[in-house]
Amino acid sequence: MGKEQSKVHPGDDDPRRSIELLWGVQEPGKRGPKPRFSTDDLVQAAIAVADREGLGAISMRSVAQAVGVSPMAIYTYVRSKNELLALMYDRVLGEGEQAPPGLSWRPALEFMARGRWELTERHPWLLGFALHRPPLGPNLMIRVESVMAALEGAGLTDLEKDLLVDVLHNYIEGALNEAREAREAEQRSGMTDEQWVAIVEPALQARLDPERFPHLIRLGEAWREQRHLMTDPRHRFEQGLQVVLDGIGAFIARRQAGR
Repeated sequence: MGKEQSKVHPGDDDPRRSIELLWGVQEPGKRGPKPRFSTDDLVQAAIAVADREGLGAISMRSVAQAVGVSPMAIYTYVRSKNELLALMYDRVLGEGEQAPPGLSWRPALEFMARGRWELTERHPWLLGFALHRPPLGPNLMIRVESVMAALEGAGLTDLEKDLLVDVLHNYIEGALNEAREAREAEQRSGMTDEQWVAIVEPALQARLDPERFPHLIRLGEAWREQRHLMTDPRHRFEQGLQVVLDGIGAFIARRQAGR
């Protein structure tokens, strides 16, 4: 795997140009010989490099090599690596399926949340993006529109629905990052989380005073009984998702009662 880097900010060199690029990619001029590749070819090649080697392996040179052209030829299509990353991000968001029509808000949000989990499992490098100001491409907008539409019958204002979009997004990103850290810890240490817990839990329990830490002792006993589940990131994601959706349901109920 390629060396990873701190989180990158795709498409923020020139936000206006980023939007123009994402919503209507300008291919090279029509004069002269026919281009050997398209912007789509370029983006797909970059995605393949990131899938294989990680986000840190993405450079204009590496993508040019994957396409089979000189690095300077890439600049005919995108002006910087950040622009290329923005196109990659929006392209993979288009892989996910939309929730089937007719679902109420809860199963629709469950479907979308699980889809995002599976998408990031296929493209782990998505976690390398800082998304406070994401590339505002069509596929991202389709996803946000879908969540807003799923909440349409819940009796919320548009700003309240926007808040719930953020809540759900932040939970999913947090769970995905926790899963990534679990994989990295296993690669680094050579032991799974379940094996690590099996070593540290009894050593810690022996040092906890029952009068000072009764809740932690009971928690340790519960973990011991279900260690194989509690160290499974997907299981914890599913449990946490239900808690978040319960909270969203309570929020909706309060808003409906207040109106």
